[in-house]
Amino acid sequence: MAEDHLSDGRVPQDEHLEDGGPVHSLADDLEALWIDGKTYAEAELSFQKSRFGYAAGQGRSGLAYGVLALAFAHLLLIGLVVGAILSLATLIGPLGATLIVCGVLLAGAIIFALSAKKRFASIGDAFAKDEE
Repeated sequence: MAEDHLSDGRVPQDEHLEDGGPVHSLADDLEALWIDGKTYAEAELSFQKSRFGYAAGQGRSGLAYGVLALAFAHLLLIGLVVGAILSLATLIGPLGATLIVCGVLLAGAIIFALSAKKRFASIGDAFAKDEE
């Protein structure tokens, strides 16, 4: 913590003229300004460090909860697929049900992969325009 005394040990503005006004020079004012600035900078740095620590902790927790949410969603989808196969198996048999469900999932995967490829290609095109 910065000291709030001047280099000669006086507290800023501890002397007064006969009419009650403070006795201090420009050097005293500049030194007091320097001390105040240093104190402010130290306080600001400490505040930003604590703020970063809080944000990092919250980010870690948020990431962990997000991963857990994705894991539960994945388990839900597995249950949905198994349920669809079991439900269709009573109508068309186990092999037919498995083939139909896998075919629908494969079609969805292909559609999403092509959409992703299109989006990534548009990013590449945007950067290619900047290079020209």
